[in-house]
Amino acid sequence: MSLRHALLALLSAQPMTGYDVYRYFDSSLSYVWHAPHTQIYPELRRLEDSGLVRSEEISRGERGRKRRYHISAAGLDEFRRWVNEPLPLQRERDAHKLKAAYFEWAEPAAARRQLQAHIAHYELWAQQWEDLVDALTAREVPLLQRRLEHAPAEQHEAIIRYKVFAYEGMIRRAKAEIDWARIGLDLVAELEGQ
Repeated sequence: MSLRHALLALLSAQPMTGYDVYRYFDSSLSYVWHAPHTQIYPELRRLEDSGLVRSEEISRGERGRKRRYHISAAGLDEFRRWVNEPLPLQRERDAHKLKAAYFEWAEPAAARRQLQAHIAHYELWAQQWEDLVDALTAREVPLLQRRLEHAPAEQHEAIIRYKVFAYEGMIRRAKAEIDWARIGLDLVAELEGQ
């Protein structure tokens, strides 16, 4: 997935200013696709240059102006093409597993700290994703509400369930990472006792 497609996904819900895109990105898409905020505005301009979005200037206060972005027909076509095309699987690049493969070089206390930090990180994210699943199921997520307002009623269940499905996958991955790190803690203790 690219930032381009993440932004098209957001704009498929409703027209947004760059600030709105930034805000919604932080509260929804950043859970599954991280991008620095410094990349959002340049990518919106590239999307506009390529005809995938269009923009209009609107007032911001008495003197200010801002741009509101709308997904174009070409942008919807590109988003549909991307959603319907299988993504190639990526090879792993996991610094934590790489480091763990060489824990024999680490002090046991350092290995434990790394694994405990890993557990704390994934416990936090699992809780955030579980909260988001609850909010999606209850239809409390503002962007979901906007999307549902513009979608036929017969699509509402699919819209919600596919989003829940995606985040449940993230929860399962987080729980697997927690289990892996706990096994690592047990291994450190076992090998330290030899």
